Amino acid sequence: MTYCLGIKVRTGLVAIADTRLTSGTEVSSNRKITVHEVENHSLFVMTSGLRSVRDKAIIYFNEVLAEQDRSFNKLYKAVNAFGEQVKRVAREDKESINASGLNFNLNAIVGGQLEDDDEHKLFLLYPEGNWVEVDSGSLFKVIGNSGYGKPLLFRNLTYETSLAEALKIGFLAFDATRVSANDVDYPLDVVIYPNSSFHMTEHRLEKEDMDEISHQWSALLNNSVRKLPTYWMDPIFEKVKT
Repeated sequence: MTYCLGIKVRTGLVAIADTRLTSGTEVSSNRKITVHEVENHSLFVMTSGLRSVRDKAIIYFNEVLAEQDRSFNKLYKAVNAFGEQVKRVAREDKESINASGLNFNLNAIVGGQLEDDDEHKLFLLYPEGNWVEVDSGSLFKVIGNSGYGKPLLFRNLTYETSLAEALKIGFLAFDATRVSANDVDYPLDVVIYPNSSFHMTEHRLEKEDMDEISHQWSALLNNSVRKLPTYWMDPIFEKVKT
């Protein structure tokens, strides 16, 4: 499985992606985020799904970027081009994948900014090659193992959240997923994109880098649970016979 999260706030984008790969009983690591940056063209692609499908679509898309990058002046045009490559892979491989009992399940999050974009952009691309854009009314998208961290994201993210706070919240959402699912794990790749900077900062976090923060967060949660008022439970326990 996979955990890839893209966040859009007023000041920029945050992307985080785990690296765990599982195939039957085999466990390995592989990068799930790709960054492309040439002058005023900055974008990242994160993917979930079968690795063979992902790798093929990314290779095809990289060839398109090498040949046509200057023709993409807005990010949605590059997303359309990536969608075409996903559909190309589907035409080539979907039938045999389905025949083997697997699903053609490539989802992607594409973010960044190209020269004529008025601001940073974030898109969710589906296996069919169509997409939706993330805006101020929908601040994040998760692909892969998406359920465990969403409550924290919904409760804490706003469009005015700083990039640093967005990264903190994003990490905690990943941590909630990591401790709940054995198919999501470190290393964790992080990309930060400040609006209109046309530069993406990449960084990899290892488990030992974040152990202290994870333990502190667990302690804070435990303490908060103990401090919650209990008056609302009194009517219930008054009925309990001991």
